[in-house]
Amino acid sequence: MNIKTIFNILFLISLSVSGQQLLTKQEAISVALENNYGIKIAKNNLKIAENNKNILNSGYLPTLDVNAGATYSLDDTEATYSDGRVTNLTGAESDRYNTSISLNYLLFDGMGRYYDYKTLKEQYNLTELQARQTIENTILQLFSVYYNVAKLTEDYSLLQQNLAISKDRLQRVQYQFEYGQNTKLAVLNAEVDVNNDSINLLNTKQLLINAKRDLYVVLGKEEAPNFTVDTLVNFNLAPSKESLFEKVKNNNVVLQQVEKNISINEFQIKANKSGYLPTIGLSGSYGWNKNNNNEASFLATSINNGLSAGISLSWNIFDGGSTKTLVNNAKINLENQELIKEETILDITRTFNNAYDDYVNKLFILQTQEKNVQTNTNNFNRTEEQFKLGQVTSIEFRQAQLNLINAINAKNSAKYDAKMAELLVLQLSGDLLNIDY
Repeated sequence: MNIKTIFNILFLISLSVSGQQLLTKQEAISVALENNYGIKIAKNNLKIAENNKNILNSGYLPTLDVNAGATYSLDDTEATYSDGRVTNLTGAESDRYNTSISLNYLLFDGMGRYYDYKTLKEQYNLTELQARQTIENTILQLFSVYYNVAKLTEDYSLLQQNLAISKDRLQRVQYQFEYGQNTKLAVLNAEVDVNNDSINLLNTKQLLINAKRDLYVVLGKEEAPNFTVDTLVNFNLAPSKESLFEKVKNNNVVLQQVEKNISINEFQIKANKSGYLPTIGLSGSYGWNKNNNNEASFLATSINNGLSAGISLSWNIFDGGSTKTLVNNAKINLENQELIKEETILDITRTFNNAYDDYVNKLFILQTQEKNVQTNTNNFNRTEEQFKLGQVTSIEFRQAQLNLINAINAKNSAKYDAKMAELLVLQLSGDLLNIDY
């Protein structure tokens, strides 16, 4: 691939990136919350949990049943009476109709229904926390990809500037060669550097396109990506490590889920103990019956209707030990949840300490890299002046150029690494959804 071909490709690339709209961080979050498939599934699970905790699923409401029926008979009958008379009936018709409505209500079930209802409410709260965790993980994934796009955007812009410098150097050494002030080797070295810089720019452009597609997957969008991103990074983490750790203990979504599981198991023990107590039920019904009999019956037509009501008590004095087994197993499950809580606290404490120290370390690296960029910028500017005056060689100028490019790349990487480290600390403290990005 010659230089002319590379320049033509780069010109087409520059046209392709023009006219792109800015996708801000807040807009990206809004789109992800609306379209991300994992978040959609979490929201649907929350709707199911909300339906489950409804009064209609609590067992507190009575049941109402309506029954109706009709019977038709066509019989051939021979009837013998007590006085000896015999009557034969052929095709004797009879029909019967009935309808009833019954109401049943469980008045007392040993408090099992009450604790089951409490459990359903806690399961809704648990599902709500699970949805929050899904959203937090999606936001972290979103920013990981978003900042990758931002990093590649800055890389692409930096490599464009780098290529422009190399092209200017090539033109300068060509002039110098034409006037006998430089050798052909310097021209060839400059051409090689232009080729390498052009290839790096093309590869970075492809990586940027791929990263934008990755971002659209997180956003749940299918169209071809045509946008730019905000490369500005603000750091929001101000509180001390101690105050942040207090937030971890109170607001961490994983710890809160463990607490909900403990509450659910406590209610489960109480619900299972309801098997030791009796149940009391109320019932009432109204029925209507009509019989149209054939001639063989003493009654041609009969109609019955009436109300009935009752109360029942049932007490399973001994159920073979199944209730005791359920209670014992529920207690063991509760003990397991308490152990999980202790393990989770230990794990999150370690994770928080590592994440916070990593954040502080990466902030220090960022500050160091910013100073390094300033140093290399001064060095490049001075080397460039000396190169134009012929006081340094083309190779020395190239080395100063590469040092500056590498320093800026390292600074940009440090910036986004520090930001992702901060977001992880914010997630652990439960503040990830409460900050201005």
